[in-house]
Amino acid sequence: MEKICSELNCGSDMEERKEKDVYKAVELFAGAGGLALGVEKAGFRTIGLIELDKDASDTLRKNRPNWRVIHDDIANISKLDLEQYFNLRKGELDLLSGGAPCQAFSYAGKRLGLEDARGTLFYHYATFLQKLQPKMFLFENVRGLLTHDKGRTYATITDIFEQAGYVIQKKVLNAWDYGAPQKRERLITVGVRKDLCDKVEYHFPEPHDYKPVLRDVLTDCPDGPGVSYGENKRKIFELVPPGGYWRDIAPDIAKSYMKSCWDMEGGRTGILRRMSMDEPSLTVLTSPSQKQTERCHPLEARPFTVRENARCQTFPDEWQFCGNVHSQYKQVGNAVPVSLAYDIAKEIHKALEGKK
Repeated sequence: MEKICSELNCGSDMEERKEKDVYKAVELFAGAGGLALGVEKAGFRTIGLIELDKDASDTLRKNRPNWRVIHDDIANISKLDLEQYFNLRKGELDLLSGGAPCQAFSYAGKRLGLEDARGTLFYHYATFLQKLQPKMFLFENVRGLLTHDKGRTYATITDIFEQAGYVIQKKVLNAWDYGAPQKRERLITVGVRKDLCDKVEYHFPEPHDYKPVLRDVLTDCPDGPGVSYGENKRKIFELVPPGGYWRDIAPDIAKSYMKSCWDMEGGRTGILRRMSMDEPSLTVLTSPSQKQTERCHPLEARPFTVRENARCQTFPDEWQFCGNVHSQYKQVGNAVPVSLAYDIAKEIHKALEGKK
């Protein structure tokens, strides 16, 4: 077959046909690439990724030299002629993805459309949506967005999506149900352009039968950068059993460590929390150690390394993170778990195939 193509000089023609068949995606607020990796794995070709943080941009470039990584403020890009910038006709893009950080805003009673979001990062996501009119979009955010300001913030966002010409579906998904050994809930909003609704039908992915735990990812984890506890904190954590927390050690030691937190109400279960190998990680954070939300390693008295956190986020081991160790922790903690992104994007790809 290769010989025939060579003789007929049909390779470039086949590549051109293949190129047309690949669904194209643009990603905003790309971070270290968790969402983009899942989208890529689902069969999309990402033609542009915008990210302001230099270390995260360097991470994307290092791991995917073929990606067009745009290290810039999205406010500078959203005001451009986006069709020309991405070499697309309006409506040609298949997927716009990203998780705009939503600063607190709500405009109950106003419902002015896109102007309601001006001055926020979501405004730029919505601007991309209006200018490019992709066939579908994927918008992910924290679960708390649903209830912020009694639901008015999210209502404003969905109003803007609908005014831009989309029918939306929303669902809170837990990464633990989708291949990640981590309890991490995210609000997923998927939109289909209204003119395609009779051809495109999206279904959220079904949970996996098996839900992984830390034992699945920590036993053979490669070495990687990390930080240590101070000597006093390390000695205290050595007293905490796997799966335990401050209530599982001597009260006088716990009280001395907790100081003013000792008198707080509530369970305070995150203080001196040590994970167990037979449970999923709690939500991976952007810092290796935070007093009221500790995630101590099950077998050693130390925080998880960057690579261990990356495994909890289901990044492949070959994915390298740039910047200093604290920047790497932040990039991993802010990421969308790759396995969750893949399952969501795979269903988007199926929906678009239905249209095709």
